[in-house]
Amino acid sequence: MRTRISRGVRRAVASLAALGLVAALAACGSDDKATGSSATVTAEGTDDGSELTLWTRAPLELQAKALVDAYNKSHKNQVKLTIVPNDDYVAKVGAAAGSGNLPDLFAADIVYVPNWTKAGLFADLTERIGLLPYADKINQGHVTAGTYKDAKYVLPFVLDLSVIFYNKALYKEAGLDPEKGPTTLDEFKDHALAIQKLGKKDTYGTYFGGNCGGCGVFTWFPMVWASGEEVMDPEGTKSLLDGPAAQKVYSTWRALQDGGAIAPGSKDETGATWVAAFQQGKVGVMPYPATLLPTASKTVDVGVVPIPGATAGTGSTFIGGDGVGISKDSKKSDQAWNFMAWLTSEAAQVDVLAAGNSTVARTDLADNKYSAKDPRVVTVNKVAASPQSKTPFAVNFQQAFNAPGSPWVTLFRNQVYGDPGTLANDNAAITGVLGQ
Repeated sequence: MRTRISRGVRRAVASLAALGLVAALAACGSDDKATGSSATVTAEGTDDGSELTLWTRAPLELQAKALVDAYNKSHKNQVKLTIVPNDDYVAKVGAAAGSGNLPDLFAADIVYVPNWTKAGLFADLTERIGLLPYADKINQGHVTAGTYKDAKYVLPFVLDLSVIFYNKALYKEAGLDPEKGPTTLDEFKDHALAIQKLGKKDTYGTYFGGNCGGCGVFTWFPMVWASGEEVMDPEGTKSLLDGPAAQKVYSTWRALQDGGAIAPGSKDETGATWVAAFQQGKVGVMPYPATLLPTASKTVDVGVVPIPGATAGTGSTFIGGDGVGISKDSKKSDQAWNFMAWLTSEAAQVDVLAAGNSTVARTDLADNKYSAKDPRVVTVNKVAASPQSKTPFAVNFQQAFNAPGSPWVTLFRNQVYGDPGTLANDNAAITGVLGQ
């Protein structure tokens, strides 16, 4: 089974050259104001029958089509959607930006957004976002990731969150309460070890992407945040992954490895089969993409809790997914804004996204008629609103963390499988890349 994280990791190396091209475009980008905007900016924009173009990457095809279909059925404006393969997306955006042919709207993996805002590929939406009556209820992780020099450029398109999934049947068999997942890192370790002690053939306490940088940031960073610490400085130029909270995360996973509770396949897991063993009922408890709850629930009685930290609290999540903005090349910014404003409306968030089991991007809509049918979905929506849930951003994020063989991959592999005494040097290597 492949996920957005694994695909992102596989394309990371190929994307570096394209990201370099994009960054070089800053000098030739348009100014910060939305091209073609009307004299009077409104919260709803213009719906006058214009044709708009929207690009998104393949992992979001299901949600993107549902959103576009609903908008087109209820508006005069019509959005033409283009789905681009993952491996081609960054290069396609870079080439279009260089030739001035970006679509009216385009989505971007949220960890890449800082590169593209800095390069001037998006139009400034600060005034428009400020006019939305629920602006403070929109997921601030995505808004912050799309903010450059105090200007706001993107809104959430589709959220992807990390949570803890646990197998209720295995919990019951191991003498654990199937209605109570782990609330601390120590409980996570104890639960995984308890399931390991069952001695069931080809069944293990836990699993992780042991050679997958994107899997690691998606699932281990929240353990640091839930412990009250940060993974980087506010500028995204210095790694803090050698602090006490991070060391607690590493010691937890090393203890699980020493206790035989981590499935052997984890060591070489690049993300391509990261979630398969849990879906087969062979793993007790592990961090997991929340978007896969419907899929996992087809084969496993799944319990869901926030990702825990060193002490019990609200837990945390990595608020991933894609942001969306109006391009620097659009001549229909008022019409494009009409689509973006609608994306944040209750009609889109509840009647399209929540109805399709996707996480809403507004905290005031976390409890809705669809999520109310499944307490696990309410858990996912609420952890997205936790102050300890974040979207980390840095201009060199993908080189430092997601790329195969990144210094982050070296760090956590050493902490679990190698020499933990290399932590200071490995953390310094991440800082070296972040600060380039």
